[in-house]
Amino acid sequence: MTDIAFTADSRIVVVGLGYVGLPLAVAMANKFNVVGFDISEDRVRELKDGFDRTEEVDQARLEASSIILTKDVADIKDAAVYIVTVPTPVNDDNSPDLGPVRSSCELLGPLLTKGAIVVFESTVYPGVTEELCGPVLEETSGLECGKDFFLGYSPERINPGDKEHTVDKITKVISGQTPEVTNVLADIYGAVTSGGTFAAASIRAAEAAKVIENSQRDINIAFVNEITMIFQKLGISVYDVLEAAGTKWNFLNFTPGLVGGHCIGVDPYYLAERARQVNHDPRIILSGRAINDSMADFVAERVCAQLSGAGKILVLGLTFKENCPDLRNTKAIDLIHSLRRRGFKVDVHDAAADPVEAKKFYNIDLVPSLDELEDNSYAAVMGVVSHDAYRALTGVDLERLLETGGLIADVKAMWRDLDKPKHLRKWQL
Repeated sequence: MTDIAFTADSRIVVVGLGYVGLPLAVAMANKFNVVGFDISEDRVRELKDGFDRTEEVDQARLEASSIILTKDVADIKDAAVYIVTVPTPVNDDNSPDLGPVRSSCELLGPLLTKGAIVVFESTVYPGVTEELCGPVLEETSGLECGKDFFLGYSPERINPGDKEHTVDKITKVISGQTPEVTNVLADIYGAVTSGGTFAAASIRAAEAAKVIENSQRDINIAFVNEITMIFQKLGISVYDVLEAAGTKWNFLNFTPGLVGGHCIGVDPYYLAERARQVNHDPRIILSGRAINDSMADFVAERVCAQLSGAGKILVLGLTFKENCPDLRNTKAIDLIHSLRRRGFKVDVHDAAADPVEAKKFYNIDLVPSLDELEDNSYAAVMGVVSHDAYRALTGVDLERLLETGGLIADVKAMWRDLDKPKHLRKWQL
């Protein structure tokens, strides 16, 4: 068996410089010789200029980092460790799209030398690393997996926009194809994070741990979304219920909402696919997904039922979560489409999103500024994403935008304590 090639002076290549890869690569560059690779020329150019559009790494950290940034495959040959952080989305039918992972393996295979380690951080179902990635790397490299090169898995735990649970502070789950590989990964990741490492029992166990983390959250949110629907029909705000129930010591604090993003809204489909492959019907997992995917239409129906005829609605928020520019798999767009299908003209503002990306991904022309909007022009203003900028809006701010008798629709309970003008109406989940 070939010896592992990694030493303290070896090169580590991080493949994919998005929300996961860039913070990891910059953190590792503090301790190791790191090359960050991305196939997007625009992405690499922006990062070299000190601009991270994901807002995960600020300009000062980027400019101070020793990381080498490249889109040139020749620059990443013969590295000791490759860490793959490419997206794992779903197709239109919600089946897993492993294309980016496969493409990464096809790219890296010809670059591998004996003793190299290839680590995957992308969220997958149990078995992908060893059953898909290993064979593709073998085929494209001409080397034998487990003898000439080695596999590892360390699931990403990046929470976009979260400045507390960053990659240098969280516990990193690791697993290698051999005990020696696991020890190398413990040394690498342990040097980067103060949260330490946890060696999973196997690569498959590490893959499974990742995919259930977000599936569990999805199911818990689905329960809250379902009781929200029930309580709405009973004329009760779920936030009033949650506030009371939350006084019990072991009550789980989940809130309703539009469950999008690249993790919670996607990962359960990966687990469900693997369940089907072993002839198991993943009923709870898919039931939770169905409830959460229906939430946007439910909210639209409840709001439109309170408005007379077609009119204009201002939606505040397009990103998938608060104080974050990430537009991937946002369910706010489902809400917007549902409002429009019901005959309403919808304008959209977002305090964090990139207008160019909003147009590119969803054909949405974002309102540039709330200050520029015409007074008293909307039948409803909907608070959909709880950006700080929207939480700070006052009753006077909303009054200027709304028609007499207009509706303040509070999806995220941002304005529970709002001093509402008497001639306006207010609704919340």
